[in-house]
Amino acid sequence: MLKTRAIVSAIALAGSISVASAWDALPTKAPAPANNPTTAEKVELGRILYHDPRLSSTGTVSCASCHNTMLGGEDNRPNSMGVHGQTGGRSAPTVWNAAFNEVQFWDGRAASLEAQAAGPVTNPIEMGMKSWDDVVARLEKIEGYPALFNAAFGNDAISEDKATKAIAAYERTLITPNSPYDKYAKGDKKALTAQQIRGLNKAVEIGCVNCHSGPAFNGPGTFQKFPVIDNAYLEKQYSLSADKGLYEVTGKSGDENKFKVPTLRNVALTAPYFHNGSVSSLEKAVKIMAKVQLGKKLSKADTEDIVAFLNALTGEFPKQTMPTLPGTPGSSFEYK
Repeated sequence: MLKTRAIVSAIALAGSISVASAWDALPTKAPAPANNPTTAEKVELGRILYHDPRLSSTGTVSCASCHNTMLGGEDNRPNSMGVHGQTGGRSAPTVWNAAFNEVQFWDGRAASLEAQAAGPVTNPIEMGMKSWDDVVARLEKIEGYPALFNAAFGNDAISEDKATKAIAAYERTLITPNSPYDKYAKGDKKALTAQQIRGLNKAVEIGCVNCHSGPAFNGPGTFQKFPVIDNAYLEKQYSLSADKGLYEVTGKSGDENKFKVPTLRNVALTAPYFHNGSVSSLEKAVKIMAKVQLGKKLSKADTEDIVAFLNALTGEFPKQTMPTLPGTPGSSFEYK
């Protein structure tokens, strides 16, 4: 992981190629757990399940509905829309590079991609299925799925465990390396513009990397309180502290308003910002973060420099193709 001490040392060497060597580029492959090794067959099954709206009660919402891999890995909405037009209270986090998160969801309630994949399907606001037993029963009636499960797992029995493992395997392929920043980190001192380098240095100087460190700029997996500093004016505008975050999962004193530190990778593509999607532009988000997390008031020039650097975190997206879903010839389901 990228250490703050190493970053500060690098800044002292500004203008030298050794600056880049102190920074970590994004890995091109995500580690998989021992009980879910990545295979091409499993990834293909996961890609199909990820895009299949029949995993929702109404047949209208898929994983891709809120986490669109044709865009920035989310839906660019303040609050994602689930079955029957319902919306929750949080903005969908990006699925790109989610494999490098230590925990999943804004409140970190899932410890793995596999656990995360299970949640939305039975959430009454999101995909609305009553249970995973109902999901499995539906998949069993779709011609083609047993063969896909057999290819992926050597057994055509369909289960929640296999389905979520396949979706997680697919999500581990959603990595966006080779951003201008990555090229800079690997030694290409011309990969960033002068403004982007100023923004990088300013982000280090004011303390952004205390939380947004490491190759994915999402920290070492710890939670962070947000906001740290009360600001009545900003609170009235953006309701930053209304959501209690981790506390809503644990009920423990001290967990109020703690959230998973989100990745800054591709952040220029994922507006609106924050857990509640309340901020429409990256420039505003940078200014607000500086105020409520670091107690800093940024100048217009410093803000523009940091935004320029954040744009340099947009990587190369692996080509995605829409899958052909297994059909149900001559019949359909009764959706509710």
